Amino acid sequence: MKKKEATTTVNVPTAGTITSDITLGLEKSDDIIEAEVIEEEDWGGNHPNFIESNTQAITLEELQTKNVIPTFIDGTLTLSHQNFIGAVKSVAEKVFGELTPVECRVSHPIIGRIPSAQHKKASELTDADKTVFYQRLAFCCHVKNLTKTINGQSVHLCIGGVRAYNEDKLYNRPTALKFKIFVGWQVRVCSNLMLTCDGNSGTIDCMTEADIMQKSFELFNGFNPHKEETLQLLENLQSTAISEELFCKIIGRMRLYQFLSLSEQKQLPSLTIGDQAVNAMVKNYVSNPNFGKKEGEDITTWNLLQLANESVKSAYIDKWLDRNQNCTDFALGIQKALTGKDTEGYSWLIN
Repeated sequence: MKKKEATTTVNVPTAGTITSDITLGLEKSDDIIEAEVIEEEDWGGNHPNFIESNTQAITLEELQTKNVIPTFIDGTLTLSHQNFIGAVKSVAEKVFGELTPVECRVSHPIIGRIPSAQHKKASELTDADKTVFYQRLAFCCHVKNLTKTINGQSVHLCIGGVRAYNEDKLYNRPTALKFKIFVGWQVRVCSNLMLTCDGNSGTIDCMTEADIMQKSFELFNGFNPHKEETLQLLENLQSTAISEELFCKIIGRMRLYQFLSLSEQKQLPSLTIGDQAVNAMVKNYVSNPNFGKKEGEDITTWNLLQLANESVKSAYIDKWLDRNQNCTDFALGIQKALTGKDTEGYSWLIN
């Protein structure tokens, strides 16, 4: 397939209005398999959520009509969840193209009541008497025209973000708020996000929607969905086998890691997958039909990555994204250790 150049103009505001045009050249690669446009109903309601834990689904309309927006101590309005989503999505659409509808998950509701209901008993409150805002939010959507098959699984480019008011100092005068933005490949069959370093913004400080849009553009502009090196790393995970005995050894080391002293942990690669997630990995190793063990076959480091990704869906929203990226680092590190290319200390997990 002949490569084509696509030029996309992204308008990045610096003060709430469009002040500059930035042109981004994107090339299509033969390694990306073009797919038909995915209709909204094709995603269905049965695919697992990208994060589960104690979260609940919420629509953008509900965020806009039912969610109170917190303020700083002096009454200055904070950036709302829906404005955060809108800012990220608007840039993603300009850089990557048409997106699927946003899927939102929220947790840690902060419940209040309207003044006229201040003397009512809690049992007497109606929905109209209550106010609520959700302390934590995660959202994602997919790029409709970017899909690929990796190791027999259909994956789609996924865009999203995370924010948690508990990380902001709302009891102070207005200060920068904290957000996280991500872009990465998501496995269709299980909604597992495979996140690499170049697809995670880390924590960013923003005062305005314009700040969010600028940071989003920097992340999306620096992420090349056609990058052969990244795609090949994920593809090659299927080539490294892990026996059941070795899997059990890795699980044992992961448990041991949690109880090492801080000084000992600093000598090893970072491992943020906690005990609850490790238990989930073991359970899915036995029962997961897509990536678990099969009679007479060893799993691979690709399966290990998916078992780890599936397990961290139970993390709290404010921890989930970092743990998700850590799963990718972990699986790639195990592969390097098994192939004699380890330089970061992952060999400790298999010895």
